[in-house]
Amino acid sequence: MADKEATVYIIDLGESMADCHNGRDESDLDFGMRYVWDKISTTVAANRKTWTLGVVGLNTEETNNAQDREGLEGYDHISVLQEIGPASMSTLRDLRSLIQPSRSNGGDAISAVVVALSMIEEFTKKLKYNRRIILVTNAESPIDDESLEDVASRLNESNIELVVIGIDFDDPEYGFKEEDKSRAKAANEKTLRKLVDQCSNGVFGTMAQAVEELAIPRIKPVRPFKAYDGPLTLGDPSKYESALSIHVERYFKTKRAMAPAASTVVVNAERVGPSQTQALDEDIEMGGTGFSGVKQMRTYRVNDPDAPGGKRDVEFEDLAKGYQYGRTVVPFSESDLSVTKLETKKSFTILGFVPSRSYNFFLNMGETGVIVAQKHNEQAELGLSALIHTLHELESYAVARYVQKDGAQPQIFMLKPNPALEDEFECLYDVPLPFAEDVRSYQFPPLDKVLTVTGNVIKEHRLLPSEDLKQAMSDFVDAMDLSGFEVDDEGNPTEYASIDELYNPIIHRLNQAIRARAVNPDGPIESPAEILLRFSKPPEKLIKKAKSEIEALADAAEIKKVPAKAQGRRGRKEPVKPLSGLDIDALLGESKRTTISLENAIPEFKQMLATAADDATVENAAKQMGDIVRKLVRDSFADLSYARAAENLRVMREELISLEVPALYNKFLTGLKKSILSGELNGDRREMWFKHVVGGHLGLITQDESEVSEVTADEAKAVSL
Repeated sequence: MADKEATVYIIDLGESMADCHNGRDESDLDFGMRYVWDKISTTVAANRKTWTLGVVGLNTEETNNAQDREGLEGYDHISVLQEIGPASMSTLRDLRSLIQPSRSNGGDAISAVVVALSMIEEFTKKLKYNRRIILVTNAESPIDDESLEDVASRLNESNIELVVIGIDFDDPEYGFKEEDKSRAKAANEKTLRKLVDQCSNGVFGTMAQAVEELAIPRIKPVRPFKAYDGPLTLGDPSKYESALSIHVERYFKTKRAMAPAASTVVVNAERVGPSQTQALDEDIEMGGTGFSGVKQMRTYRVNDPDAPGGKRDVEFEDLAKGYQYGRTVVPFSESDLSVTKLETKKSFTILGFVPSRSYNFFLNMGETGVIVAQKHNEQAELGLSALIHTLHELESYAVARYVQKDGAQPQIFMLKPNPALEDEFECLYDVPLPFAEDVRSYQFPPLDKVLTVTGNVIKEHRLLPSEDLKQAMSDFVDAMDLSGFEVDDEGNPTEYASIDELYNPIIHRLNQAIRARAVNPDGPIESPAEILLRFSKPPEKLIKKAKSEIEALADAAEIKKVPAKAQGRRGRKEPVKPLSGLDIDALLGESKRTTISLENAIPEFKQMLATAADDATVENAAKQMGDIVRKLVRDSFADLSYARAAENLRVMREELISLEVPALYNKFLTGLKKSILSGELNGDRREMWFKHVVGGHLGLITQDESEVSEVTADEAKAVSL
């Protein structure tokens, strides 16, 4: 299959495309461009010069195409908006300004196909390309059907795929039919369908289905990549004649999908001073997005009393690695490091065999590879086939040592036979196995008994499940079984979450967001596709079916609904009263606290709040604690009392949050900042603010921490700066 692609999109920009139909709140053009933008942005993201595209506008107010310039009739109101070529972010930005509904309906869709066909023929010549024309229209403008056969014949000769996606086109297979369709649109739709039917490679569909399928993530197939080409040995062929050696090739079967990586950029200003650690890399092309790439630079310095400033720059080549041994750094040169490296040779050697029933699949450590015999080597094919069938008949797996190339780290592989009698493809599958150092063993207390410190075994305990709970849990697990919950087309039970329908939501959601931001930098990003969230929760039908088992489990486990969080730890109007009704403080001879001392501020502050009967007492306690914090900062010798002041401030913050009076703390902290930064607290005390208050997360109480707070996160951040 050709790795080069040439695609031309024909976009209907007629006056009728600006209207909204079938209950949509977006125009036909915006609805159709959802599909086009997704396809173009995918091509841009691939960043491959061999994937090219062009755009033709149908029903444009102007006329700009080669056929019209040659004097041919019937090509009015058709404009080439983008010549065929590699796509970039600049292409997206230019097209956004050009894709606008016009005031014309005089273009012919068949003529636009001819324009696109000529563009592809001229660009691809006789080279091997995947050629495609995609027409997006609502078929409201007149279409001339006299040359359908000639156009279809030319498309077939050039091996061009024609995809016609109509807005509100009827599709019985998808289950869509537009009511009250005009005769002109119905006739045009019939004409376009006839053209597609005459093409050897044509697709005709409705836009609703195309937009719906955009939510299905695109799976990137793994391209064949030869990781190893050499002998697979059993024994040492250089020493023993009985040793086995088969020339094999190893390819990747599965490859881990990675989320796209981000690059560090900086706003492209006219005057940006160079930094010691970063400098703008002018060679990086950012596509005119207003950003420039960032190039990391490092400088290394050593103490040198004879150098200016007491430090001297050194080159990276002059540095040596050092490893910490106790409190001493032991230098290691490159020659010393070479001793620690294992000298390996390229090899693939079978070490032994294990029964397949004794292998635990949780030991698989990475990506899967496939091993086949060397191409056009009958002896290797016969030898590998004998090995595969022998392993299969003995129900065994092979364990092999694999070194991809000279000097590479060795890996241990488990080789699983796959004989031709299973799926007509004879090979060995391999997966990496862990070394002994990769296995971690953890001990946990038993789940079915409790061991006391005296060695007694207790079978019944409040921490152990009862027989009723075990049975209820077993019934619940059986009722929530998903293995046969889904139903296939024939009505037979099948697996609910098959491997082909499971997608990584992080990767595909990030790709979706990147495409949306690339197409529309200022627009909102839509919510995640339903197909990515489908398996994030159990199906509603299954929950309803297992309702009785769920209720029985809740009763057996004595699950109770957690009450809503109380507003504050207690009501400030009514202090907590004992059930006896007695005044415990009076009985103990303790009076309600009214003052807070510097020496014992935190306990006395909590005691004063615990006995507070009104708001005035809480305000008095907060004021006294605030005065103590100020005094500690003012009288501190250097920073000796800063930590103590910060601890008092932390307790004050927590207590006032629990009592739902964040305004008292926020008012005090705002005043404290002014006093510190203005120097009112006996000199420069800014270290107290930036290191202990900001660094200790003791800023203003925001709405996220207390519902009654009037301070937003942005306001709190501004105060902390």
